[in-house]
Amino acid sequence: MDSGMNHMNNMNGVGSMNNMNSMGSMSRIMLLEDDLSLVNGLSFAFQKQGYTLEVARTIADAKRIWCMGKFDLLVLDVSLPDGSGFEFCQEVRKTSSVPIIFLTASDEETSIIMGLDIGGDDYITKPFKLGVLVSRINALLRRAKDFGVSQIPQTELCANGISVQLLNGQAYKNGTLLDLTAAEYKLLCLFMKNPNIVLSKAQILDRLWDCENNYIDNSTLTVYIRRLRMKIEDNPSEPQMILTVRRMGYKWNVLD
Repeated sequence: MDSGMNHMNNMNGVGSMNNMNSMGSMSRIMLLEDDLSLVNGLSFAFQKQGYTLEVARTIADAKRIWCMGKFDLLVLDVSLPDGSGFEFCQEVRKTSSVPIIFLTASDEETSIIMGLDIGGDDYITKPFKLGVLVSRINALLRRAKDFGVSQIPQTELCANGISVQLLNGQAYKNGTLLDLTAAEYKLLCLFMKNPNIVLSKAQILDRLWDCENNYIDNSTLTVYIRRLRMKIEDNPSEPQMILTVRRMGYKWNVLD
């Protein structure tokens, strides 16, 4: 077993912390870790605490999962097969203040300082006691709640492998920059801000263009929809993200 697992032996201590389950049940955590034995141990422990857990074993997996939903806390290993948890942290910090804990076998001061300087909130070296990790997670979750992290203005939209960076006006599909016109970008943002909601053509036109641009009609909107599908859908002839709802309008479909 991994050295991190060797000292995750305080299972009675974990059981005694069940009074914290009410917090865990509201918390969604991403675990980025490539060691399967450690993943299995942490998955069991986190789920016992009531956390909702998503596991990534590579940086590529983490980027994909990050774009699929919102998380309350990230637990990141530092050394991954395709990069570093530090690198992923830096990407996350461009758009989010979500609490981040690093897990690593390195206890060198320079590594710890680097992890905290780039935006990490805590740093635990392997081997570690599971009870200590869970306590630190709960402490960070309480702190985030107290400081109202959820009230930070939204700077990123993520779903279906599509990521929109609202601060710089750019959109990406699976990490690749999309070449969108201004109208296509605004249309994509409108859809992603209203997931699984049917928007009528009138609603879309009203939100995207003001009265002095009322020459844009339903036919023009259809063209924009088709062009956007060509750029974001895997198979534009059978769209899975932007669905046409007969006699009603269009819907941004969030895939599982």
